[in-house]
Amino acid sequence: MLTRWGRPTAIVAVSPALISSAFVRLRSLITHRKTPFVVWVQDLYGVGMTEMGRGGGVSARVICSIERWLLRSASMVVVIHDRFADRINVDFEVPLTRIAVIRNWTHLPPLPAIDVAAVRESYGWAADETVIVHTGNMGGKQGLHHIVDAGRLAHRRGERVRFVLVGKGSQRDSLKERIAQEPTTTEMLPPLDDAAFGAILQAADALLVNELPGVAEMSVPSKLTSYFASGRPVLAATDALGITAQEVRNADAGIVVAAGDPEAILEGARALAADPEEGARLGENGKRYRETVLNETFAIERFDSLLAELTGVAAAVKTPG
Repeated sequence: MLTRWGRPTAIVAVSPALISSAFVRLRSLITHRKTPFVVWVQDLYGVGMTEMGRGGGVSARVICSIERWLLRSASMVVVIHDRFADRINVDFEVPLTRIAVIRNWTHLPPLPAIDVAAVRESYGWAADETVIVHTGNMGGKQGLHHIVDAGRLAHRRGERVRFVLVGKGSQRDSLKERIAQEPTTTEMLPPLDDAAFGAILQAADALLVNELPGVAEMSVPSKLTSYFASGRPVLAATDALGITAQEVRNADAGIVVAAGDPEAILEGARALAADPEEGARLGENGKRYRETVLNETFAIERFDSLLAELTGVAAAVKTPG
């Protein structure tokens, strides 16, 4: 808000952070009214609060009003999925002509080949056990306590299925306490650097997306772009009609099981372990989807063209740099 802006050709704000973007929009209306203003939407706040059971309070109504005002006031709204475009069009009455879909891409470069056996040994994973890895935020919407419970089922039954949670977040401490309460095959690792992150993805038997029951439209898990890059199959415990399930099915890169059901999660892990050839096929499909639909060069060129149309300035950026 306090930075000198000079004379920008266009202003691009990102939501999240919704409140910061709204303040920037207010300033732009005062000092740069004629400058095109773009909002790049990564998550839908109003939908998220409803799906997390927080949509009935005063604060939720205020947040939804801010989101509506910000998106309706923008010159163009960029979203990361077609379903977001539909929701913004219907919920906030933003015309589809002012909504553009530009997919996110993975931050990881093409992953180098690794010695899978050596990586697994370094983490203490046995060759004969199925390892399911979840990476990223450990927050409320991820519902990772269900993964701890799936690990308990595996332990009680003597099944060789290990669940590994990698990362940090608001629920990490409570998950750690839950793991300590009763034996489980679920374990935790801290965040990893890019090299170790890429290695652990490739060393897993499958990669996990887990969401609370009811979470369906609020976000597109960014971890999917990295998962697809790894060539490993995805196990998605999520709403069968939600965005995450649609994305996994569109890519034909994994299987979808019921959200919030430890038994279903464990069964999904067993199903992937039972058919390695199918798992390899799903993993290759994910890589192909990442290289085409989630292509970085295409996304940047699309953004460049969009800004050129808004500003009347010829598009210049043709490759990532």
